[in-house]
Amino acid sequence: MTQSIRIERSAIKKTQPKASELGFGKYYTDHMFIMDYDDAKGWHDARIVPYQPITLDPAAKVFHYGQTVFEGLKAYRTADDIIRLFRPDRNFARLNRSNERLSIPELDEELALEALKQLILVDREWVPSEEDTSLYIRPFIIATEAALGVAPSLQYKFMIIMSPVGSYYAEGIHPVKIAVESEYVRAVKGGVGNAKTAGNYAAGLKAQEKASAQGSSQVLWLDGVHRKYIEEVGSMNVFFNLNGTIVTPALNGSILDGITRDSIIQVIKHWNIPLEERQLSIDELVEAHANGTLIEAFGTGTAAVITPIGELLWEGKPLVINNGQTGELSAKLYDTLTGIQRGSVADPFGWVLELDYRQASAAKN
Repeated sequence: MTQSIRIERSAIKKTQPKASELGFGKYYTDHMFIMDYDDAKGWHDARIVPYQPITLDPAAKVFHYGQTVFEGLKAYRTADDIIRLFRPDRNFARLNRSNERLSIPELDEELALEALKQLILVDREWVPSEEDTSLYIRPFIIATEAALGVAPSLQYKFMIIMSPVGSYYAEGIHPVKIAVESEYVRAVKGGVGNAKTAGNYAAGLKAQEKASAQGSSQVLWLDGVHRKYIEEVGSMNVFFNLNGTIVTPALNGSILDGITRDSIIQVIKHWNIPLEERQLSIDELVEAHANGTLIEAFGTGTAAVITPIGELLWEGKPLVINNGQTGELSAKLYDTLTGIQRGSVADPFGWVLELDYRQASAAKN
């Protein structure tokens, strides 16, 4: 890390919403981080500035060729007023893996993490303390070169914006209905399915509309070649309890390497529960449901942490799981992971980065 980060503070602070009004991704903090790239200078001009619109040329490559990547992570305020980040190094490492796939220049991960820490320091009052609240953090990169030609951009912006949020689902941790998608495809091996890029999510909107029309909350994606192997649930990784063994699809080049997924795998292994990362077909799931060995299912991701699955809709037939109730393991994993994140449960894995801004404020004053 060689760059300094300049800070321009906002002269006017926004009115912060009440915890009951937060929802997810509706409000944004007073400041944001920006850093520019061009082919001659590399990454430069790291700065924290008041939250504001950005101006782009209509020919900016992000609009025409989809060169963009992003991440999602959270900051939490503990009962003793310490702000905690959960495995942020993994987010910036994954951002660089997405960069490589999208032909975007590599970021200095140490600088990116320092920028995030300083941005949270500036906007620390925005980290909520109420139960089921957090500060959602969205780092992202867009291609800004104004040129209509299919080639990697020579100019980019790296930005971080932050949003105080409540529970991802208004009803909290509650089983959802999932429609198994057999018409549309999310990604294939060799594509960009294992990168966190906007096109993956745009490609899923039509299937999501279809699922919503059927009364389902999310889509269960099948592989794009055989159309029978389980991949992801919406924007989450997915796990199944098959007769006491937890099974999750193996990373195969079209599945996102989720940080919550990896955390859940490590916790399950820590508890000495049998776990398999392997290919899993929809036929095997249907058979397990028929013979009573499909005990539980849940999705994992940063936004909701754990999302229990109460029903799968397959070929027009509902497959009810665990009587439509939250499973014992789902609840235990949710309580454990959120407890580690918030400091109420011990962290035997060394995942949490604590930011004690009480000391920083005292030093500043």
